[in-house]
Amino acid sequence: MERLDGAASVPAQLRGGIVALGNFDGFHRGHQAVVGRAVSRARAEGRPAIVATFDPHPVRHFQPDTPPFRLTTLDQRERLFAAAGADAMLVFQFDGTLASLSARAFAEQRLCGLIGAGGVVTGADFTFGKGRDGNVAVLAQLGAELGFSVDTVAPVSEDDQIISSSRIRDALREGRPRDAAALLTRPFAIEGVVEPGAKLGRDLGYPTANLRLGSYLRPRYGIYAVRGRLSDGTVLDGVANLGIRPTIDPPVELLEPYFFNFSGDLYGQTIEVELIEFLRDEAKYDDLDALKVQIARDCDAAREALRII
Repeated sequence: MERLDGAASVPAQLRGGIVALGNFDGFHRGHQAVVGRAVSRARAEGRPAIVATFDPHPVRHFQPDTPPFRLTTLDQRERLFAAAGADAMLVFQFDGTLASLSARAFAEQRLCGLIGAGGVVTGADFTFGKGRDGNVAVLAQLGAELGFSVDTVAPVSEDDQIISSSRIRDALREGRPRDAAALLTRPFAIEGVVEPGAKLGRDLGYPTANLRLGSYLRPRYGIYAVRGRLSDGTVLDGVANLGIRPTIDPPVELLEPYFFNFSGDLYGQTIEVELIEFLRDEAKYDDLDALKVQIARDCDAAREALRII
């Protein structure tokens, strides 16, 4: 899997590829259908399969004060696209230059000029170009004129509702990670570098790995049953606090997983933590002894939740 810059010419061996085009944040079942169509066409025609995504998300460019809402980082998307069969991930940096391109200019300069696309696959609601002057109908007209094919994939529905990133975000904000996982086809996962902390968890007998939430959507604050994946591929069950730790001053927003039966040093490692089950809201305790008792209960609840998956 290669990661390509959307502002530069793609390597010769990737020109003529079938390009899945969209944001693909979260890479849920609807996104998977678009990329799956592109990969199938590419294999059938003996062409490379390229997934093109945008970073930052266009919303971040036009509304920079929007609260964090990302479901995946670029690194996570790259792994997901590779697992889906793509040969390369192409990243369009969404900045003023890209935002100023008309639909025609984007097709001529980027899809044809820099990528040399043989075909483009999008979702039915895809829009592009300055002022969103392009949609799938415009894209099809431009493709016919400029020499690339265009496929449009219909939305994927569940229970008569279209699967969307918005539905997934709502589920996470409401503390329903299993519902989000059903739409994603995997648990929502936060990836980050483990930072040193105050070592309070260690003093309590429950050492945690501290992760900043960065640009990720903020799920409902509370205690979760989690599953962690270390940089060497080791998978660990655990329990985590996601929030501001109201018993501890000063409040700091963190994801703090405690992994059962693990005693290694994770500082500086990049790990990924899946939210499996919401157990309870955060609460403030009178003292650390009361907090310690509650953590033991949370560990039992997390083990039970993970056992019944």
